[in-house]
Amino acid sequence: MAVGDTVAEGQPLLILEAMKMQNEIGAPGEGVVKRIHVSQGEAVAAGAKLVELAALPEE
Repeated sequence: MAVGDTVAEGQPLLILEAMKMQNEIGAPGEGVVKRIHVSQGEAVAAGAKLVELAALPEE
C-alpha cells in the first residue's frame, strides 16, 4: 500500500502485531490512501493514527 492507492471496503491496510499476535486492519470503506503515519517495524501507542483515507473523488 502506498499514498494515492485506491482501497476497497475491508481490504487489508496493514498488519498490527501485538503480544505475538497479528491483527489485520482493513479499510472501513472505499477510499484513497491520503497519508501513512507509521513505517514497518515501528512501535505504536494505543490510539495512534496509522493511516489516513480520503473519500473517492466523485466522477
